[in-house]
Formats: sequence, structure tokens, C-alpha cells
Amino acid sequence: MNVEITERRRTTEFIDRMVELADDHYPDADCIRVVVDQLNTHNPAGFYRFFPPDQAQAYLDRFEFHYTPKKGSWLNMAEIELGVLKRQCLDRRIYHAATLRSEVAAWQEHRNAVDRLIDWQFTTDDARIKLRRLYPVEIDEDQQVQS
Repeated sequence: MNVEITERRRTTEFIDRMVELADDHYPDADCIRVVVDQLNTHNPAGFYRFFPPDQAQAYLDRFEFHYTPKKGSWLNMAEIELGVLKRQCLDRRIYHAATLRSEVAAWQEHRNAVDRLIDWQFTTDDARIKLRRLYPVEIDEDQQVQS
């Protein structure tokens, strides 16, 4: 896990973060899978605003974006980690950006060292029940009830 603190959350910060992932963290990876929420700045088209078309496409060819459902962000493991960060580190007012960065860096280092796993107990069947409007199950014609 790697946490970045920025003054704002604009498309430019998103693109900077993706470039950092591609160039610094995973320079040899052919495919980088990124799970993002539905924030309007999390748009791959933003690459074309900041890079020439060939360079933008080269980055996009390496990324595989997966978007969390609008109504199911609690299913996203990244959101779970953000909740842990909030409870364990950000549960008080922090007045200075430098202090915030220092505190989050210390939390991140500890969290990564612990290497905890998420004991995921929410099954696909549970999701089909809880999120049935988002993930409808197709019914074969043979399964339809005749009236």
C-alpha cells in the first residue's frame, strides 16, 4: 500500500499518481490493475489532456481500470483500508500538512510491515442478494415461471 497526500483531488493529481505507479513502482509491468471509485477525476481520458496522444496511449495500454460500484464502495478493499487509516491515524484534527504526511507515512510503514490480510466473508451469493438491482441474474427461458 502506498498513500499519497495532495492539496487537492483534481485530474492532474490522479494522472500524476498513475504515472508514478507506472514509472516508479511498476516500471516493468505490462498490465497494472487499478481499482478506483467513481470520482469524476478518475477518468483515463485525462491522460490525453496532459500527454501527446502516443504517450497517453502507451500509458493507457499498461493500465486496466476497475471501477467500484456506486452503491457498493464498502466492497472495495481499498475503501476498507481507508477506513482503517481513518480510525487508526486520522481520528483527530491535524493542523499542518507536514504533520499529516509524517503521521500517514508512519502508519503506512507499520501497516505494510504487519502485512495483514482481509478475511473476506462476503460471497458472490450474498452480493447477488444485497446488490440485486446492480447485479441482476439472467434467467433462462426454461427457468421462467409460466403464468
